[in-house]
Amino acid sequence: MFKTPVAKNNPKAVFGWCMYDWANSAYVTTVAVGLLPIYFASVVVGSEGIVIRNTHYSATAIWGFTVGTASLITFILAPVLGAIADFTNTKKRFLLFFAYTGSLFTILLYFSEKGDIWRTVVFFIIAQVCFISANVFYDAFLPHIVTRDKMDMVSGKGFAYGYIGGGIQFALSFALIAFHKRLCISQAQAVRIGILTAGLWWAFFTLFLAKNLIEIPSNSYSESKANPKKHSFLHYTRIGFIRVVETAKHVRRFKHLVLFLFAYMFYNDGIQTVINMATIYGKDELNLPTTTLLLTLLMVQVVASVGAIAFSKISERFGTKKTVMLTLILWSIIVLCAYFVKTTKGFIGIGIMIGTVMGGSQALSRSFYGSIIPKEASAEFYGFYNIFTKFSAIWGPFIFATVHQVTGTARNSILSVVVLFLLGFLILCFVDEKKST
Repeated sequence: MFKTPVAKNNPKAVFGWCMYDWANSAYVTTVAVGLLPIYFASVVVGSEGIVIRNTHYSATAIWGFTVGTASLITFILAPVLGAIADFTNTKKRFLLFFAYTGSLFTILLYFSEKGDIWRTVVFFIIAQVCFISANVFYDAFLPHIVTRDKMDMVSGKGFAYGYIGGGIQFALSFALIAFHKRLCISQAQAVRIGILTAGLWWAFFTLFLAKNLIEIPSNSYSESKANPKKHSFLHYTRIGFIRVVETAKHVRRFKHLVLFLFAYMFYNDGIQTVINMATIYGKDELNLPTTTLLLTLLMVQVVASVGAIAFSKISERFGTKKTVMLTLILWSIIVLCAYFVKTTKGFIGIGIMIGTVMGGSQALSRSFYGSIIPKEASAEFYGFYNIFTKFSAIWGPFIFATVHQVTGTARNSILSVVVLFLLGFLILCFVDEKKST
C-alpha cells in the first residue's frame, strides 16, 4: 500500500530528496575523487606499478581502466533498472538497496592495504556501480516532487546540498590526514579512516530520504503491463530488457530529445573524466603533495556549492540550454589551461575554475532533461538518460588511460578531453527544447 502522495513542491519531500545528495556526495568527494585515487596510486599499487603478461601498467592506467569498467557495468544495468522502477513501484526501495550496498562496500575499502590491488578494484567497482544505480531512481523522483518551473532551482539546490555535505565530510577527513602525527597514526591509516567515515556518512544521511520521500505509484501504463505481486525479480528483468527496446522506439519519436542525449553523452564524458582523473593527474604528472591535492578538492566543494545555485539563477534569465552551453565553453577553457599548468598555484586555480562550473553543468543538464521527457514514464526515460551517461563515462577514462599508457604522460590525456566538450557543444546547438515533447 502507498501513502497518499503529497502535493508537488512540498518542502519536506524536497528536503528529503536534496539530503540524499548530501549523503552520497561524501562517497564521491572523499572516496571516488579524493582519497582513494591517491591512496591507490601511492600505497596500494605504488610508484613501481605492476606487470601483467610482460606489460607494465602504472597506477594511473589501472585506475582509468577500473573507472571505465565500473561505467561499463552501470551502462548495462541503467536501462533495466529504470524500466523495472516503472513497472514495480520500487523507485525508493531500489534506491535504498543500492545506497546501502554501496555504503557497505565503501566501508570495506578501509581494509585495503599495500598490495591489495584486485580487492580494492573489486570493492570500488561494486561501490561505484551501486552509487550510480541508486542515482537512476533518485533522478527519477525529480519530476514527481516539483513542478516544471521549479526543476532548475531544486536540481541546483540538490547539487548544492551535495557539495556542502560532501565538503564537510571531506574537510573532516582532510583534518584527520593533516594532523595524523598528533593523533599517533600513519597518513595511510588516516586516509583509510577517511574512507570508512565516508561510507558511514552515506549510510546515515540516506535515512533522511527514507523518512521524508514517499514512494511514487506507477503510472497506468506500467500497471497495465505487469502486476508486481505476481512476478519474480527475474521476470521484471526480462520485462526490463524488452522495455529497453520499446523505450528506444519511443525515444526516437522525440528528435530533439535524442539530440540532447547525444550532446550530453559527449560533454558528460568530458566532465566525468576530469572529475575522476583530476587527483591522479595532480599526483602523477605534477607530483603534488597529498595535502595540496586534498586542499584543492576541498576548495572545489566550497566553490561548487555556490556555482550550482549561481548557474541556476543564470538559467532563469537566459534559459537552461544557453546556460549549459556557457558551461561547456568554460570547461573547454579549463582543460586547455590544465594542459599547460606546471605549478601548485596553477593547479589550485584550475580547481577553483572546475568548482565554479561543475555544479551548474550537472544540475542544469539533469533539470533540462527532466523538463523535456514525458512525466508518466520518468524512470524509464531516466534509465535511458543514464544509458547515455554510463556509455559516455566508459570511454573517457579508457581513452585517458590508453593515451597515458602509450605516451607516458597524462598531459596528452587531459588534452584529448577538449574534443568531447566541443562535440557536445556543437550537437547542443541543434536542440530545440520547445520541440522535444
